[in-house]
Amino acid sequence: MDAAPLHHDVADGPPRGQAFWLHTADGVRIRLGHWPQSTQDEARGTVLLFPGRTEYIEKYGRAATDLAQRGFDTLTIDWRGQGLADRLIADRRVGHVGRFTDYQLDVAAMVEAARALDLPQPYYLLAHSMGGCIGLRALMEDLPVAACAFTGPMWGIQMATTTRPAAWALSWSSARLGFGHHLAPGTTSQTYVLAEPFDDNLLTRDAKMYAYMQRQMTAYPDLCLGGPSLRWLNAALVEMAHLARRPAPDVPCLTYLGSHERIVCPDRIIAKMNSWPAGRLEMIQGGEHEVMMDTPETRAQVFDGLAAHFTSHRNTATSRHSA
Repeated sequence: MDAAPLHHDVADGPPRGQAFWLHTADGVRIRLGHWPQSTQDEARGTVLLFPGRTEYIEKYGRAATDLAQRGFDTLTIDWRGQGLADRLIADRRVGHVGRFTDYQLDVAAMVEAARALDLPQPYYLLAHSMGGCIGLRALMEDLPVAACAFTGPMWGIQMATTTRPAAWALSWSSARLGFGHHLAPGTTSQTYVLAEPFDDNLLTRDAKMYAYMQRQMTAYPDLCLGGPSLRWLNAALVEMAHLARRPAPDVPCLTYLGSHERIVCPDRIIAKMNSWPAGRLEMIQGGEHEVMMDTPETRAQVFDGLAAHFTSHRNTATSRHSA
């Protein structure tokens, strides 16, 4: 692992944070960010934080601070195709992936790095939005964590009933006709927080947190990402349909969902959590998509709940999860 840039000035992360370059098994360069816990006590473990689509390490600096104050290290990632990781097509503004299972190569490199860095165990999964889709498959493939948590996981995407068949057909045909790298209809190449004002945004009720995201995008435009490609859309639809058919893994799970969620599909989340052994769904009344980046009161509720959930399952990892 080689040292990589970490933009401390806009991340607002805990002290002593650092970033690393590493390569996945298929040769893609990705970036990892590590923030250590900040209490005087022994670390309670390491949170493997899986970001959502368009996101990047610095966006979770404040989340890492909340976790550090509760005794947890945080290790997070720039997925392939976003942040400072290798972009996969010529237009770096378009979110793209070949297959959704390619993200599992990033996960494998992340876990290997956590072990190489000798980060505190046990490990816990905290996954948001697209990271929730990646994280669910990783759990099904035996991700070595004692417990998991999700916020607004992308187990389905909100679409009008009349739009869904067209989305399947167009995204499927795009790869076969050579235009899978084009933007999905209804999206733009501009990143969301710079394209949309705070009023009635889909992410957060907190104007200061929205400004925090905007400041990061303005200061470091190389982090920006716009809409997804048609290939990404088809890969996502295929993956979500596959995961919906599989039983939930037997890993203790806590999921937070905003009652005003307008990006991912609440019905898919509710259905999966209703069938999850040792699973619990917590609704955030009035919450939007990013409950970890909501009002101070909501953030305190979420991070206190996450800390309690992880701590209560600290000793539940089985022998197959040992490093």
